[in-house]
Amino acid sequence: MLLGALGGILLNVGGGERRTELTERLPAGLQRVAIVDNAARTQWNVTTTEGTTAEWIVDPGSPRSTGVFRTFEEMSKQQPALYELYLERGQSVAHVWGKRCQNLGNLFLRLLKMVAVPLIITSLLSGIIGIGGASRFGRMFTRTMFYYLATSMLAIITGIILVNLIRPGLREGPSTAASGGESIEGKGLGEVIFAQIEALLPANPAAALVAPDFLSIISFTLFVAIFALRCGGGVADRLKKAADTGFAIMMEMTMAIIRLAPLGVFFLMMYVTATQGISVFRSLGWYLVTVTLGLLFHGVITLPLIVWLFSKRNPWQFAKAMSPSLLTAFSSASSNAALPLTISSAEQRAGISNRTGSFVLPLGATINMDGTALYEAVAVLFIAQVYHGEALPLASQVIVALTALLASVGAAGIPHAGLVMMVIILQAVGLPVEMQGIILAVDRILDMARTTVNVWSDACGAAIIDAFESPENRLPNNEELQQKPR
Repeated sequence: MLLGALGGILLNVGGGERRTELTERLPAGLQRVAIVDNAARTQWNVTTTEGTTAEWIVDPGSPRSTGVFRTFEEMSKQQPALYELYLERGQSVAHVWGKRCQNLGNLFLRLLKMVAVPLIITSLLSGIIGIGGASRFGRMFTRTMFYYLATSMLAIITGIILVNLIRPGLREGPSTAASGGESIEGKGLGEVIFAQIEALLPANPAAALVAPDFLSIISFTLFVAIFALRCGGGVADRLKKAADTGFAIMMEMTMAIIRLAPLGVFFLMMYVTATQGISVFRSLGWYLVTVTLGLLFHGVITLPLIVWLFSKRNPWQFAKAMSPSLLTAFSSASSNAALPLTISSAEQRAGISNRTGSFVLPLGATINMDGTALYEAVAVLFIAQVYHGEALPLASQVIVALTALLASVGAAGIPHAGLVMMVIILQAVGLPVEMQGIILAVDRILDMARTTVNVWSDACGAAIIDAFESPENRLPNNEELQQKPR
């Protein structure tokens, strides 16, 4: 990251501006074309053979008007001949090499897109079926799912409120990394909600896989897993074996791709800083502050308050008991890696029953991702602010909230899994996947923080569900077993 940023800044300082005056090999009707290209804007001054002059500008920070565009894509549609001149003879050195780095960085993003669908399917099937017959747990299953969905939605709401209050993508003006910029058209709230319900009920699951329609894929996979458990017996066993096999393969493939993250970050950071300069860090700084404040609020205020109200536990003492798991989650950025410590800390240090811990915690490591849900909502709204130069309308933010909730369910408990799932939300609101490159520079530290919140939420859920279990239905924990006379 640092090398990419440094290389991009050097390119921006040494070759960030170019002034070109062209009088030969021009399109018919043009006598002179002067191009000024820098990180802030690109300007064409045109003189026709008839002696008239015109000016065309690409400036992401300016409102649309006659001759002014927010993106090169808009310019290419309106003035293709001038845009081709710019590509061939008018680009600054920073833009030329920045584009090449962007192309290389986009290869990493394509790999993330490649594994998204199979990873979602195998992760959900393996996790849900692996609980071993949810029907036997009755109300525990219902309470657990309600807790997971409720706390994830609370996390998302926290993130959305903060991103609208702080507006990190608008603090320093929109980014020149934007490659689109269609105007935002709001839809009615009822229309948005009904569209999401329709997406949850795919008319053709195979078509959803090909599209891909991620919401339909997640919901149909959940249906398959739940009804496989209802069938029970050999049906669930055979499907679980197949899901476990596929998940193991996809985990290996995903981890191999994640190992390329430093290269992807290097090229994408060089692209962003070469074409924007150090202004990107100011914008990312506000984004970093927004996500961090959201995670702190959810982890330090919301979840402890829920634990205190519903389990009657001292949140501080409970956090101390879970500290080995939380520290492991922060250092590894993987809830799956922290799971053994989460279970042992919950049962041996926090006194949660084995029956509750063995059910709630593995399920939570698969589908309960409060920190990831909050991070994805903030990241997508930040990207939207940067891309459009304005905040998304309420209806689109509802889409982000609902999609982030479902996407967090399918996120694997591995480092950078949120990057894979973010593809779903970006596509749901019509943002280019390539815009992920803006936030990769600070993703690792945020990944560590959001994973800690994920694991902390799992532990809080286990404490709450355990408190609701009546003593006669609880299995003894290890301490009780040791005290029982032989």
